[in-house]
Amino acid sequence: MTGSTAASFTADDYRSRMERAARTAAEAGLAGLLIAPGPDLVWLTGYTPPAVTERLTLLVLAAGQDPVLVVPALEAPDAHRAAGAAALTLRDWTDGKDPYAATAALLDTSGRFGVSDNAWALHLLALQRALPGSSYASLTEALPMLRAVKDAAELDLMTAAGAAADATFEEIRNVPFAGRREAEVAADLDRLLRRHGHEQVDFTIVASGPNGADPHHEAGERVIARGDMVVLDFGGLRDGYGSDTSRTVHVGEPTDEERRVHDVVREAQEAGFRAVRPGAACQDVDRAARRVIADAGYGEYFIHRTGHGIGVTTHEPPYMIEGEERPLVPGMCFSVEPGIYLPGRFGVRIEDIVTVTEDGGRRLNTTTRELVIVE
Repeated sequence: MTGSTAASFTADDYRSRMERAARTAAEAGLAGLLIAPGPDLVWLTGYTPPAVTERLTLLVLAAGQDPVLVVPALEAPDAHRAAGAAALTLRDWTDGKDPYAATAALLDTSGRFGVSDNAWALHLLALQRALPGSSYASLTEALPMLRAVKDAAELDLMTAAGAAADATFEEIRNVPFAGRREAEVAADLDRLLRRHGHEQVDFTIVASGPNGADPHHEAGERVIARGDMVVLDFGGLRDGYGSDTSRTVHVGEPTDEERRVHDVVREAQEAGFRAVRPGAACQDVDRAARRVIADAGYGEYFIHRTGHGIGVTTHEPPYMIEGEERPLVPGMCFSVEPGIYLPGRFGVRIEDIVTVTEDGGRRLNTTTRELVIVE
């Protein structure tokens, strides 16, 4: 077992998750779930293999059956130490044996199974050969909300991850910007996130001046100058749960136009947040934020969805985007991150992680959304 979430959850927690997943799969008309190494396996069992290789590791879940984790024999000791091991049966296999035949024996020969998105094609194709009557659907397609609603313990971890990202911003706003390369500030963000408890840093976007018009700009060699708007977007995993926040700062005094664009984005972000409530559709959050930007005349420069889910990964369902009519449910966590991107000039993005409460929403990021001046 790797990672630090084992201390947070018990075997009973993982048993409950596996039972719920199997039940939800049955309700969706699936014969079961096949979970490969990755975030789904960690969330369901607390187990992360010591290495992801060509050897098959697969969790088999089906309603009315005990969960079975198929593992290579040489990794079985690690699997036995996983926090959720007591809630499942481990079935190991040795090199030279056929793990697909052993796995196929656990499955409905003509069933349709949900498969974790990051399963290797090597393994899925081998299972199809062993069970030619079977069929498969990705979990994002079949059960997109499997991990979406967080329980109280998960929300505590999400809140702590958000607070760590906020502490990082409070420190980064005081470092020198002018005269330094974007990559240097990005390295500061990485260091600060880790200092505040992140075991994994997924991204540290530092997009200065015209680079700010690229929402996913990779911090590079550009030297930040006075007069630059700088988009900061950073996050990762702390105790196995995600953080993700964006703030836009300005090096020295901004122009009136830069202030106006920032104000529009701030108002849009507030409108998106105010749209969060149980029963509202995901697209309502997108519509609320997008309306503010469109009404201000910048609609064509808001070029991405308003938000994405977050949990044991930093991007996951649900998505705040037009056409997503799925209702919001208390415990869901997702970003609200509108932006305006003016090609060749500058960009602005403001992002908080928000969780749905019984009567609205709660921000997990609380640093100022006003335009911060840096040096």
